[in-house]
Amino acid sequence: MDSMLCRRGMNIAMVLILTLTWLGGSCGEFEEQLFEVGKLKMFVDELPDMPRLHGFHSVYGVLKPISLQIGMFYTKWKFHRDLPPTPVFAYGTSRRSATVPGPTIEAVYGVDTYVTWRNHLPSSHILPLDLTISPAAPKHGGIPTVVHLHGGIHEPSSDGNADAWFTAGFRETGPKWTKTTMHYENMQQPGNMWYHDHAMGLTRVNLLAGLVGAYILRHDTVEAPLRLPTGNEFDRPLVVFDRSFRKDGSIYMNATGNNPSIHPQWQPEYFGDAIIVNGKAWPRLSVRRRRYRFRIINASNARFFRFFFSNGLDFVVVGSDSAYLFKPVTTKWVLLSPSEIVDVVVDFSRSPSRTAVLANDAPYPYPGGDPVNEESGKVMKFIISDEYEADTWTIPKKLINYPSADVLNAVLTRSISMYEYVSDSDEPTHLYVNGLPYDAPVTETPKAGTTEVWEVINLTEDNHPLHIHLGLFKVVEQTALLATGLEEFKGCMTKYNDAVRCQISKYARGKKTAVTAHERGWKNVFKMMPGHVTRILVRFSYIHSNASYPFDPTQEPGYVYHCHILDHEDNMMMRPLKVIK
Repeated sequence: MDSMLCRRGMNIAMVLILTLTWLGGSCGEFEEQLFEVGKLKMFVDELPDMPRLHGFHSVYGVLKPISLQIGMFYTKWKFHRDLPPTPVFAYGTSRRSATVPGPTIEAVYGVDTYVTWRNHLPSSHILPLDLTISPAAPKHGGIPTVVHLHGGIHEPSSDGNADAWFTAGFRETGPKWTKTTMHYENMQQPGNMWYHDHAMGLTRVNLLAGLVGAYILRHDTVEAPLRLPTGNEFDRPLVVFDRSFRKDGSIYMNATGNNPSIHPQWQPEYFGDAIIVNGKAWPRLSVRRRRYRFRIINASNARFFRFFFSNGLDFVVVGSDSAYLFKPVTTKWVLLSPSEIVDVVVDFSRSPSRTAVLANDAPYPYPGGDPVNEESGKVMKFIISDEYEADTWTIPKKLINYPSADVLNAVLTRSISMYEYVSDSDEPTHLYVNGLPYDAPVTETPKAGTTEVWEVINLTEDNHPLHIHLGLFKVVEQTALLATGLEEFKGCMTKYNDAVRCQISKYARGKKTAVTAHERGWKNVFKMMPGHVTRILVRFSYIHSNASYPFDPTQEPGYVYHCHILDHEDNMMMRPLKVIK
């Protein structure tokens, strides 16, 4: 089994020396004692509302495009009242205004947004790196970054390809770098997106350092009649992730890999001890007894969240990822994998108590890992007013009905297989999609304007959130692989990577799991259950109009699809996607 280390032909000692040189430190610096987050008092910090940037301006009442300048800065951030300031990488219009998460960008349908993302980061990273997983490696130093607008439908040159990275001042660029200013057409359906770093092999560390932010696309003609909660007080993005800290307040990430003789630093998943919402650990928010809208983004590296309220309040789900549902779905819980978004309305007038804790009970790794503890089982607290008041917001019976999707209209069916490779000690070494590394020739070449069926075969023990750039999809069915003969099937697939040759139809006959009601709409991420075949219907055109894109999606550098557990994505669980005419 070849590892990325062997393919690079590098000596372990040399890799370790290069890694530490790039970091500007030694392993000992990264093994300081952890801060005991259990000593931090919960719910003492107010929930921040991140700065909001409009991607447009008004000229005599007509909305026109605007060009934003957003930088990436090294700064310090207070994640908790009693935690020392934390060195971070943060997005902002200046170092002084940079925040974690970054500013929320608000865009309007049909009005282009232009953003010049500027790298002002130092020459050395604040977190451990691992050169054995083939990260972007500039020859002259600096930290590579490139921004991907997750859920955005736009030209390939603005998609944030992993090899389109650049260092400070654009002094050095990756092999697929295209231009300094990204163009977001905003011609897709209204909904929720988020932006984050996407540099090859560095996504997990750059996001851990703080490079995340929300992006909302609004369409007043479509959304105003729904009369959902609106305005900064009642419509709030919640960017949720987990972090661990050292005693000095710095972010802790283990500097020793699970297979140190193969990967000095890489580990298969990162889990933090503290739950952060909008940049604060276990914050609180005072609310009135009326409806609020929360756009919840799971920006964790690997942690799944199964959210529920401690006092039994309902979520009314109105959107999933970047699209509205056809009709609202009321539920007691929502399960979010890394990078998934859920758009919910919560009616605090129905609360039986004055406080409600947003809680979490998803094991980690998901689904077969450890149970949550006191710290990871709590997310934030809502303090609810005693006084009832008139509520002008509504929850309509119907939301947005997009054109129907039918597998009979699919032009092609593809098999997409997920593999995990392990060392002699049964520890993961790397992960592949379709048995291929990222830099193998492209095999997925959908035609623009068409619909395909992808049968995603998860041969691992982990649940992998699959994210497809450009394409949106609906989940058709989830079928378990039969336990009898499963190892034989895995062996055949590992050898040949051919679902037909390995008789997938013989094994994909197990129990079917119904798609959760609030996940039956259009998605750009979905949880691929371990030991299952998940059929998804993928569309490569606008879902609201079936219209062609106003840009050429066949241009370089193309798109990608990948697992959104960032530690998996960075270690080869990503493949190129080339749209053709």
